[in-house]
Amino acid sequence: MDVDRSNAVEPAASLFALKASIRRSIEAAGIPYTYIVSNGFAEYFLRNFGQSGATVPPRDKVVVLGDGNIKVIFNKEGDIATYTINAVDDPKTLNKILYMRPPANILSFNEILSLWEKKISKTLEKIYILEDQLLEKIRGEFIPNFNKDTFLLLCFDLVIGGLSSLSLETILPTINCMIARLSQDSK
Repeated sequence: MDVDRSNAVEPAASLFALKASIRRSIEAAGIPYTYIVSNGFAEYFLRNFGQSGATVPPRDKVVVLGDGNIKVIFNKEGDIATYTINAVDDPKTLNKILYMRPPANILSFNEILSLWEKKISKTLEKIYILEDQLLEKIRGEFIPNFNKDTFLLLCFDLVIGGLSSLSLETILPTINCMIARLSQDSK
């Protein structure tokens, strides 16, 4: 997620503000940088679809944050590493933000569930936690067995719509560096 373009709620908003202030310090000091916005780690989320305490994808029922229709970007960790390594020596990324947004990796939670249901030949029972319910949980009692920061980031992306909801018109004027341009060099 790009901490400079976030509409997160507390307590995630404070975490993002801290990260944004670190960016400003780097820039003010004149330190060369490339910020990598890698979005969701596919292995971390897709191994259990974000289900608390689960080690495998669900086969009976699944908790869906929000209505499941917000698009999220999931990138394989190895691909993130490859693009990061390639960006280090690429002058096109110097003092820029590298957004990793491969079009095939942008899916809604409902689309992911549909693919899974097709694979296992079974329809899952879906339990929806809508945005207002989720905000209550964030502000009050917390969901057990969940890393709080991870949960907040998932909530932000899955319900409110994180970076995947930003249009290219919104980010291109200040960025000038998209993963598609670099991917031609990275096979």
